[in-house]
Amino acid sequence: MTTVYALGIALLVMAVFLVVAVLLQSGKESGLSGSITGGSDNFFGKSKAKTMDRVLSKATFVVAIIFAILVVVMYVVAGNI
Repeated sequence: MTTVYALGIALLVMAVFLVVAVLLQSGKESGLSGSITGGSDNFFGKSKAKTMDRVLSKATFVVAIIFAILVVVMYVVAGNI
């Protein structure tokens, strides 16, 4: 029974992280408005933002895979109770 609670808490933490990580990522397409307003950014600001987006993207992918595996494990464990 404690395994189910531990998996439930892990799923809740992963779900909150996924929501926050997706909301923190910037949009991939900026269209015409990005080309007009993007001129004010300097090189270092763009580079730092791209690096942070890359880290967030990889972290989101890894946590999403772990989340999916935990859901399947939770289904199997809860089915045996």
